[in-house]
This record gives sequence, C-alpha cells and structure tokens, in this order.
Amino acid sequence: MIVFPNCKINLGLHVIERRPDGFHNIETVFYPVNWCDGLEVIENKTSGEAFVYTQSGIPIAGKPEENLIFKAWKLISEEKKLPGIRVHLHKNIPMGAGLGGGSADAASFLNLLDGSFNLGFSTAEKIKIASQLGSDCAFFIENIPVFAKGRGDEFSRIHIDLGNYYILVVHPGIHSNTKDAYNGLTPQQPLYSLRDTITEKPVEEWKNILVNDFESSIFKKYPAIKLLKENLYAAGALYASMSGSGSAVFGIFEKEPLVHLPPGYGSYLQKPAGKIL
Repeated sequence: MIVFPNCKINLGLHVIERRPDGFHNIETVFYPVNWCDGLEVIENKTSGEAFVYTQSGIPIAGKPEENLIFKAWKLISEEKKLPGIRVHLHKNIPMGAGLGGGSADAASFLNLLDGSFNLGFSTAEKIKIASQLGSDCAFFIENIPVFAKGRGDEFSRIHIDLGNYYILVVHPGIHSNTKDAYNGLTPQQPLYSLRDTITEKPVEEWKNILVNDFESSIFKKYPAIKLLKENLYAAGALYASMSGSGSAVFGIFEKEPLVHLPPGYGSYLQKPAGKIL
C-alpha cells in the first residue's frame, strides 16, 4: 500500500508564554499543502524481521530507530498485534523547514497500518498516539485546517479555504532548528486575534496583522529567508510568511506567480483546485 504524506503551512504563529514543563503555549492555524513524500508499507514475507525500513530521496540523518515512523511503529505494536512489515519512505518534503514533513510521515504511517491491517483504532485513539510523537503530528491524522493552541496539539476546526489561490512554498536550502528558534524569541501576548483575522479578514488584509513571531529572530540569523519573503511580495503575493520556525516561506497569490529562485532553492506550487473543506 502506498500513500503520499503531505506537508502543512502555518497561517500566523504566536508564541504566547513558556510553560512549566519547558514547552511553550502557542496559537497558529495549520493548513494542509500537497507537497508530498511517498510512503509504502507491505507485509514482510521474506524474512523474520518485524520491521524493515529503507529510504530514498532527500537523505535523512540519524539511525532508522530515531525516525518518527519507527517510533510510531513501536507505540502501535505495544497496543496491537502486527505482522512483520517492510517500510519504504521516499523523502521529498524538505526537513528543518517548518513544514511538518516528518510528522506527516508518522501520522500517515499510523493511518496506513490501521487501515491495512484492520487494527480498529478510533480517530481519537490515533490522535492520542500521534500526540506522543510531536506537537503537530496529530494534525495530520485528519489533515484538515485547524486552529491549534497549547503546545500546538489542541485543535479546533476553523473555516478557511484557500482553494481558489495559488500557494507557492519555497525552501531556501537552510535547516532551521526549532529549539534554537524558540531560544531566540521572547514570548508575548498577540496584538490581534489570530482566529478572528483568518476567519473575518480577507487574505488581502493579512499582510500587516497576521504575523509569525519566529520571523524576528530567524530573519536576523538568516537574512536570506527575510529576502525570500520580500521577493514573494515583490512577485505579487497577497500574503507571505515563514512557515513554523522556518526556513520555508510561502506566498498566497491570485495569479500564477513567476519567481526566480537562486540555485539550491526548492519549491512547490499548489494550483487552485476547488475547495479543500
């Protein structure tokens, strides 16, 4: 069975306060975008191994057992009896980009195992498992736009549809470390309601009120990311922002954009394709 885990972008991101557990309370909107990896899972009938993992595409540093897919398999196998499986991941979504690619892979793996082997998990149970893997991992279980708060793992549905726009996502070839990004900012209460901005204001008015708090520190450390955002506006973006803690930047356009990117930059253009909701 093959699936294609997609990434997400953040529409606004407020880092409000540091929590007693060392994490931060945030507010953001997760919005799915179809820049995808490829994930295949088949039953392992050729050896006695319970879990065989291979990968291609963008190289992934570290040992296979450090991958979120392996960690998801460990959690699932503690609750359900599984046959031996072979897993192959073709990595296409950039890492360290604020796009949630690793989380998407793990959540899609969980959904795939549940469906392929009739494990009988409820959506709530899958969300609970995914939440143990990462703050944004649970979002990809249902994979619909949500308003997220707390650590980024408390979701409520939000009515936002960008299906009539072009969404250009650009990765400047920079790996942004989430922990360092948090260390570089001071939490603060937002000036504007993120939810109200997205649901009540047209995209054309987001530019000056819908902010990503990570940009101030990340732009100082990586001026190329700031320049990328400026270039998207110069190309006609109605709204442009860094996604998550970076380094990817996206622009929302009414017309198909023409943007000249430096060598080494990766990009994905999502074209209008009707409503997502």
